[in-house]
Amino acid sequence: MNNHVSSKPSTMKLKQTINPVLLFFIHFVISLYTILTYIPYYFLSESRKKPSQIKAKPVSSEPDSAYRSVNSLDGLASVLYPGCDTLDKVFMYAKNKFKDKRLLGTREILNEEDEVQPNGKIFKKVILGHYNWLSYEDVFVRALNFGNGLQMLGQKPKTNIAIFCETRAEWMIAAQACFMYNFQLVTLYATLGGPAIVHGLNETEVTNIITSKELLQTKLKGCVFQGVVSTVPRLRHIITVDGKPPAWAEFPKGVIVHTMAAVQALGAKASVENEPHSKPAPLDIAVIMYTSGSTGLPKGVMISHSNIIAGITGMAERIPELGEEDVYIGYLPLAHVLELSAELVCLSHGCRIGYSSPQTLADQSSKIKKGSKGDTSVLKPTLMAAVPEIMDRIYKNVMNKVNEMSSFQRNLFILAYNYKMEQIAKGQSTPLCDRFIFRKVRSLLGGNTRLLLCGGAPLSPTTQRFMNICFCCSVGQGYGLTESSGAGTITEVWDYNTGRVGAPLVCCEIKLKNWEEGGYFNTDKPHPRGEILIGGQNVTMGYYKNEAKTKTDFFEDENGQRWLCTGDIGEFDPDGCLKIIDRKKDLVKLQAGEYVSLGKVEAALKNLSLIDNICAYANSYHSYVIGFIVPNQKELTELARKKGLKGTWEELCNSCEMENEVLKVLSEAAISASLEKFEIPVKIRLSPEPWTPETGLVTDAFKLKRKELKTHYQADIERMYGRK
Repeated sequence: MNNHVSSKPSTMKLKQTINPVLLFFIHFVISLYTILTYIPYYFLSESRKKPSQIKAKPVSSEPDSAYRSVNSLDGLASVLYPGCDTLDKVFMYAKNKFKDKRLLGTREILNEEDEVQPNGKIFKKVILGHYNWLSYEDVFVRALNFGNGLQMLGQKPKTNIAIFCETRAEWMIAAQACFMYNFQLVTLYATLGGPAIVHGLNETEVTNIITSKELLQTKLKGCVFQGVVSTVPRLRHIITVDGKPPAWAEFPKGVIVHTMAAVQALGAKASVENEPHSKPAPLDIAVIMYTSGSTGLPKGVMISHSNIIAGITGMAERIPELGEEDVYIGYLPLAHVLELSAELVCLSHGCRIGYSSPQTLADQSSKIKKGSKGDTSVLKPTLMAAVPEIMDRIYKNVMNKVNEMSSFQRNLFILAYNYKMEQIAKGQSTPLCDRFIFRKVRSLLGGNTRLLLCGGAPLSPTTQRFMNICFCCSVGQGYGLTESSGAGTITEVWDYNTGRVGAPLVCCEIKLKNWEEGGYFNTDKPHPRGEILIGGQNVTMGYYKNEAKTKTDFFEDENGQRWLCTGDIGEFDPDGCLKIIDRKKDLVKLQAGEYVSLGKVEAALKNLSLIDNICAYANSYHSYVIGFIVPNQKELTELARKKGLKGTWEELCNSCEMENEVLKVLSEAAISASLEKFEIPVKIRLSPEPWTPETGLVTDAFKLKRKELKTHYQADIERMYGRK
């Protein structure tokens, strides 16, 4: 039941429409060029590697043996720097080493204006200036003063404090303050719904919350403060990171609003007379991270200082030549373990971190005024993290633009694309193609990107190869969970294989556990398969106030090592690299007894230009799969025009004729992707509204929230399964 997508270059090539004689001549010239450049390339290229070398090995000959990186066979790594076993010590080490170097950057807002769209909607547009930077010393002083100020407001060591804020420099400063003073930082996604926010704040019994003016007024005001009554009765202090919001006429009694600057000033004033603050221990909780989870209310994962340090130690080892020359762009939610870990890796190695947002990331982003520069164009990052949803969007947007080119331009691009794909498969580079063909595409991310780290969900081989080719950089596909401090595996930067997530990091080991119901065994040939278990110091302490779930998902072995049962199904390649091939929760048994992996169906169809997002659905009471689809507006409108169907966007999406036409395209793609007949959706529902974290139908990492999607489309499920 392996859902691994073929990663052969021939299956991912673009189709070209060139006269066969001309095509033969072009291929002859390319072959001649390849032969002439091969010898100097062989001797001069630094990137020439042996992709077949072993990257991880089992530590014993037993089928259930754990796999370790070849760099940690004798022992798992757990610290970045000697003696730095807590996060405050790591930052102190970095501050002393990189004292006056630039650390955190924020763009100044030059102008804001409302822009009326053709449909009458008003979009807020911004013109942004240069990045203003804080040095390591600046950040250290601000964090120290902020932590002391929080202490003056009554925050005690080993007690919880919440941060509910967008990704920005102040988030990291607040986090460092909490790490220094041993306050347990409760992180909540800015896109969580009201009930989830209230649940997290009440479960952790916080008295203080750090937020922004906008979120205070747009989110907290509605769900936490209902008139003069607070749904979070213990709350006493709200700290806004960007100035004081307008006073409310009705405000809950006993709750005081402060600005971050005022709290820092309070801390600076009191620091002289204050006694030394409490220092954290390695096993103390650093973060209680609420996952946006694909089912039910969010769970708080307790992550210790030693957990995070082990995780970032493993991640940093997988990024070659990481250092002061690197620039990282931070725009994913810092409440997500991928972004927090990535930024802590950069902070500890002297890299600059420039802040951004999905709305201002590129020149074409929704909040950037036409003609002005997006954040990547100004910052020119060398490192960037992304979730597959964002990479898939970039891929589709670029390919749509390619399809709009003239015949000559399009065929030139396709020739270069296919040629570079062949060269990558051989482990070779294409400097001329990079310089003359792909330079414009590469400039979308600033032009200097050397590594894209992808995590949060599986990345399709087609999109991964596209990013390798068009952005001329390595794509490090990673696998990790909040429960493993984000650490698990990351591919080597020179490993251009697709469809896998790399070898175990040096901080952890991975074993495969038999799952009989799904038919996966660690004795399977030619490759062992089973549920992925992660062991190591990066494995977290469990779920906050949820002992039952902690006992289900975590255990300790006879040596006292902690293990996490991920629920994901993996397979090890002979070189020790892991593939994610299934998920226990995604496996559904149909009425006739066949097992369908919903994730496999979605992965096979998601890269169609006609589809922006897809959720497959099935249950054991019926014999076929159905699907909910967010179609691409441009592609669906064009398909409707070709088929002679007319109507508004909503009318087209609600049209049975349109559903049937899309179903035909889906079925052809499913057959091409080698899906079994019982895996192909038989009926679909087209959704005119996109699925965003704000709708509650996907997580912040754009993973599908199947339970919420099922509830949202319940009437459609009944229609498609014939119930009235």
